[in-house]
Amino acid sequence: MSDPVPSMRASDAERDRVAQLLQEHFAQGRLDHEEFTERLGRAYKARTADELATVTRDLPERDLADVPGASGSREEFAVAPPISMRDPALMVPWALYAGVNALCFVIWLILFLTTDNDYPWFLWVMGPWGIVMGVVTVGVLTGQRNHSGGQG
Repeated sequence: MSDPVPSMRASDAERDRVAQLLQEHFAQGRLDHEEFTERLGRAYKARTADELATVTRDLPERDLADVPGASGSREEFAVAPPISMRDPALMVPWALYAGVNALCFVIWLILFLTTDNDYPWFLWVMGPWGIVMGVVTVGVLTGQRNHSGGQG
C-alpha cells in the first residue's frame, strides 16, 4: 500500500502508531523525557499525515540492532562489576545493621545502669538480623564468584 498523501488528514490510529513509535525510541534512549513529551504532544495535535511525519523524521523506522549485520558479527553482553565487601550494595545494609544495633545497645545500657533491668534484650535484635545479614552476604559474594568464574 502506498504512503498517505501528505495533505491527507491523520486518523487516531495513525496518531497512536506514531505515539507508540515515540515510546519505543524513548525506551531505547534516542529521546530524553523532555523531547519525548514535546513530540508526543505534537503527534496528538497533528492534523495531517505530513505533520505526523515531521515528528519522527529524524528517527529510524526500526531499531538498528535488529538489522542483520548492522552491529557486527559477535554479540556483546554487559557484565556486572564484581561485588566486594566495600560495594555500597553490601556496605549500606551492614551500616544500617550496625547503627540500629548500636542504638539498641545504648538504650539497653541506659536501662541497665538506671534500673534493675539486666536482661540483654538487644541480642534478640542483633542475633537473628546478624544471621540473615551474614547468610545474604556470603550468598551474594559466593554467587558472584561462581557466576564470574563460569563465564571466563
